[in-house]
Order: sequence, then C-alpha cells, then structure tokens
Amino acid sequence: MSDSHSIKLRDYQQGAVDAAISYFRHQHGSAVIVLPTGAGKSIVIAELARIARGKVLILTHVKELVAQNADKASLLTDDISVYSAGLNQKLSSGKVVVAGIQSAARNPQAFSQAFSLVIIDECHRVSDDDQSQYHQLLQQLRQHNPKLHLLGLTATPYRLGSGWIYKRHYHGRVGNLDAGIFDDCIFELPLRPLIKQGYLTPPRLLDGLSAQYDFSQLKPDNHGNYNAAEVDSLLDHSGRATSAIVTQLMQLAKSRRGVIIFAATVRHAQEIIALLPETAALITADTPGAERDTLIGKFKQQQLQFLVNVSVLTTGFDAPHVDLIAIMRPTASVGLFQQMVGRGLRLYEGKQDCLIIDYAANGFDLYSPQISQPRPTADTVPVQVVCPECGFANIFWGKTSNQGEILEHFGRRCQGLVARASKSQQCSYRFRARLCPDCGAENDIAARACVECHSQLVDPDKRLKEVLEQKHHHLFRVQQMQLVATTSGLTVEYIDLDGNHFNEHFRLTTAAQRKALCAVFLYPHDKTPGLPLPSFRNSEELLAHSTRWRSPDLLLLKKQGKHWVLLEKYFDYHGRYQTEQTYC
Repeated sequence: MSDSHSIKLRDYQQGAVDAAISYFRHQHGSAVIVLPTGAGKSIVIAELARIARGKVLILTHVKELVAQNADKASLLTDDISVYSAGLNQKLSSGKVVVAGIQSAARNPQAFSQAFSLVIIDECHRVSDDDQSQYHQLLQQLRQHNPKLHLLGLTATPYRLGSGWIYKRHYHGRVGNLDAGIFDDCIFELPLRPLIKQGYLTPPRLLDGLSAQYDFSQLKPDNHGNYNAAEVDSLLDHSGRATSAIVTQLMQLAKSRRGVIIFAATVRHAQEIIALLPETAALITADTPGAERDTLIGKFKQQQLQFLVNVSVLTTGFDAPHVDLIAIMRPTASVGLFQQMVGRGLRLYEGKQDCLIIDYAANGFDLYSPQISQPRPTADTVPVQVVCPECGFANIFWGKTSNQGEILEHFGRRCQGLVARASKSQQCSYRFRARLCPDCGAENDIAARACVECHSQLVDPDKRLKEVLEQKHHHLFRVQQMQLVATTSGLTVEYIDLDGNHFNEHFRLTTAAQRKALCAVFLYPHDKTPGLPLPSFRNSEELLAHSTRWRSPDLLLLKKQGKHWVLLEKYFDYHGRYQTEQTYC
C-alpha cells in the first residue's frame, strides 16, 4: 500500500481496529463496535477493509451511507466496488464491496464469491427475523465461507423492543443472551471523552423555552414510536405552542448556520414549514428521491438554513455545519434521541457548539450511560447498584435524592458475567424475583415458566380470578401505606380508596422477630434491593428509613372467623383488577 493511501487514525479509532483484529484472531463469533455519531466509524470500517485478508463486504441501509463508506474506503484502497441501485452502480468484483442491503438482497447471485469479512454499518437495524434481508444474505454468504467473520458498528447498540443487540460486553456485563443478534461487544467509547478531546462539537442544551409540548399522556409502542393520529390530536389542543416555538427558533437562528427540525408527524411538519421563511425546506418519507437529494444538497451548501423532516434525517445524513437541533417530536428511545442530536455534533470551521432544544420534553441526558430498558418514568435517571453476590456495578434506571442518594431502582437481575466451568454466564442474583410455588426457584417477575422446574407460573389475573370466585375473599386496592411504631414493635397500615384499613403487626423484641420482619416485609417492600438494609434495634430506628419501603398495589385477603388474613401481595401490578373493587 502506497503512502498516498494512508490515513493516520485517531487513538480510539486504532483501538477499535485493534479490538476487531484481536477478537477475530481468537474467536469465530460476531462482534460489535460502538462509537458515537460523528466519531468516524467509516474510517474504522475503511481501515479494517484495507487490512483484511480476502474479500470484504460493507453493508448499510441507505445510499448516503453507502456513498460515505465508499468514499472513505477509496482513500485506503483502489480495489473497491459499489453495489447500490440508488447510486446507479452494481459492481461486486473488487476486493472491497460497499453495498446497500436492499440491492444486495435482491441480487444474491452477484455475491457468489467467498467473502472473509462482512461489516454492517448502523447494525442496530439488523432485526432478529430470520427472513430479513440481512439474515437471508448472510446465510447465503456463509454457504460460500462457513468461517465468515461478521462485524457491526453503531452508535446505539440496542433496540427498544428487544434490548441490547449483543450477548456479552467486554466490560464483563451481560447483554441480551436470549435475543442478541451479535455475540460480543468488543469496543465502546462514550460521548464525553470525544468532546473533551475536541473530536466532536460540544452540545449545549437550551433552557428558558418559549413553549413546550406535553406528550406525557401518550403511550409509545415497543419501538418507542407514538401513534401519529394521537400525536396530531394532542397538537390540535396545544394552542399556539408551535407558533411560539418557531418564533423563538427564527430568533435563535440569526446567529446559527444550519437548523434541523425533527417534527412529530407530517401534518405537524407542514404547520411548521408554513411558519418558516423561504430559506426552509421539508423532507418526509414521501418526498421523491431526486427532490430530496436536491433539497439536502442546497442545505449542505447553506442555500437553505432550515430543514424540517419527519423520521428521515436520523441516520445517513452528514451536514457538519448544523449548529441548531430542534426536537419537536416525542420518543421513548434514547437511541433515537442520540441519533437526532448526533446530526449536530460533527466538527466544522468556526463552529463553537451545537444548540440542542428539546421542545418535546423527552428528558434524556446525552452523557448518561446507555440502558436498554425503556425509561419507567420521566423522573428516573441512571443509577449504579453493586451486586451483593458478584460485586458487578450495574447501571439501572432509578430515582435519587438531591444529594445523589439512591431512593429507588428498577433493576431486576444482575448484569454481571461470572466464570463458571470455564464459561462466562450471567450472575444469578435477582434484585426482584417471582418465586415458583412448586420448587421455590427465583424467576424474573414477568416470567411465564420456572427456569428450574419448567412448571407454568400462573398469570396474576388468572390467579386472582380463580381465588375471587371463591367465597370470603377480598381484593384490597392499596392507596396508601404507612408505618407506625408501637410499644411492642411495628404496625404497617394499608388504606384503600374508600378509607378502609388493613394492618400487619410485627414484634421486634428478639433477633428472630427482627429477622422475620426482614423476610416478610423489608425485603419484598425494598425500593433499592441489593443495597444493605439499615441496621435497627426498634421500630423508632426503622421509621427513620420509612421512605425506603414501597407499597404493594393489591392485597389478597381471606376471611377467617371475624378477621381478614393476608394471603398475597402484588407489586408492580398492571392487570384487569387494577381499577376494580372486587368482593366475594
């Protein structure tokens, strides 16, 4: 290779390349590299393609990324082909082939030669569907080379509906052992170091918004998307919010080069574009390809200042001069939020920062660790919870005090990997568990079958229906729980919506009685399972920590003589009996 084909990689880019080389030298699995948007994934891809032995296939889902990866790869090698209908090129004879997945999947016969390495850009888009274009093409490629290496690159290594796209993380953390598309995450770099080292533009989140949408009443689907009709209906009742927002944007844009606006729906985008000056354009999924290319070209040449879009410019779009991002759409996906913000973080001459305005109050922190599970509520933040069994530092969604103390977390099982019989397995410790009534084994709280004895775990609604059909049972819907110190111990008072009371009584005189309290009340009610329980000698000392204990949603009671006896407690309940009073 001549000097004209050499590029000096940044230290983290070289680190990613080295990680891939080391992995494939010792393993035949599939791997993922995670780099933030704007970190130069295409340079990493180009260098790996250059040094790989045998043919290399680079796949992605949009023609813009095909062109971008081909441009970077051509800096390092002359033997390159492009296979993309959108780019009017269908060649696959080169040592390095850059292709769009749609074009390649439609013409698999063009890829009948043996490839040694397949690299997928934006690999979080690979689904677990065996009939998908990616899976079908990979299956054929492996027929020509069973030892084919597979590498994915992405900034967001998870899918909101299924979680992490890999099974294991090189930091000793479990990913998605059941549904991970790739075997191992072998390299990951967070956003903050790249900004600190001057490789990305600092994002600046704007406070003091002129108006803001409230989408909190809408419920997203499993992929973090919202129903367009429901969004439009809400926007119809948002008064003059859009007008006030656009007015503020135009004022802020006076000192900005390029503005990207992410609208919630097509109708919403049309309302926005009608309020903007002539230097604005609108792109949706229905915009013809030629017109779209023309508008994007004018925007990149700064002939247009505003570019409004609806779910189009989140990936495969590169306009480094963008220095204002206006997010006017809701999303439950931190990955999508990061992709939108990433459009403004590339470096550009004279660009000091990128203004980020979240008019939809999505509330994500750009610098927070990534968590694949959906955010439970808007007031939750990433918290670190150390596993008491293996010592792994888990990151879960949780709630904290102003001093940073963990008040509650929503973790279920430790995410640490532990070595067992020369094989890495997920730590078995569960912060919250559902006990099997047959064998007593701990299961995930949403499990349908026991992991040990495989017996079916009865659905809570089915269980309640069967019990409530019997006489002398009562379903107590808890509205409030409070702890009361007594002379002999502790009383837990439960109050329902009608003001009825049900009490639990615990004696705390002996060590055995205090141990029983821990087993029956403190552990099941703990908002921060896994953290050490507070030491106490009497009920007054325990009451000092009363905010740590969570209330159940339902109590299943049975009449015995003149009194009600507690049979079961239901936490985190979201079934049919949530809004019904049921007496038998």
